[in-house]
Amino acid sequence: MTKQLTGTVVSLHMQKAAIVAVERKTRHPLYKKIMRRTKRYKARIPDTMQLSIGDTVVMQETRPLSKDMHFKIIAVSKQQEARNKKSPAKKQ
Repeated sequence: MTKQLTGTVVSLHMQKAAIVAVERKTRHPLYKKIMRRTKRYKARIPDTMQLSIGDTVVMQETRPLSKDMHFKIIAVSKQQEARNKKSPAKKQ
């Protein structure tokens, strides 16, 4: 069975790949505080998929596609809303 990870697209500078940040929470062994750990993965984008920065995606482990790329994006679970939407004016 292959791994499936969920993360957020943080970069789209490559033509056929995206950088996806996957966040996990772990407990400190001594102090027992919950810590957030983030790891960035390079993932292949299918030709039919349109992504933007901030989208939440599901990616699946695959054979090595390049030196650093071992995942491919299989689904977009949540799309980032348009940043250019105007918010209603605030009354003072």
